[in-house]
This record gives sequence, structure tokens and C-alpha cells, in this order.
Amino acid sequence: MSSATVKVQLVFAEHGAFHREEVEIPLASLRANERLVDCLREDPAVLKRVHVDASKLCAAFVLDGA
Repeated sequence: MSSATVKVQLVFAEHGAFHREEVEIPLASLRANERLVDCLREDPAVLKRVHVDASKLCAAFVLDGA
């Protein structure tokens, strides 16, 4: 498996405020999933790297050109 990663910006809403986080996820995981949100919530390789509170997630964007 390739060790290539892609940067993703996550936007969360909590208590009326927004904050952004940048994370790196495996490029292979991104390509294997049809939707980025599914990749963040369900892909085992992504879940090993990051925890995403889906109830507070408002948006997710790929920052690198993948």
C-alpha cells in the first residue's frame, strides 16, 4: 500500500462558533470512496489516523490536487 497522503480541511461547528482543522489521510482511501464524508466516517485506514466528530462536521475539503 502506498504511503501517499492528501491534506483535507475539516470545518466544525460547536457552540455557535466554527473552527477549522487540517488533517492528512491516505490518498488510497480517498480514491477508494465515492464521497469524502464516507471516507472520513468509515474507512479503516482513515479512522486509525483521525477521529472526526460527524455530529459537528459542517464541511470537508480536499486541499491538495488529488
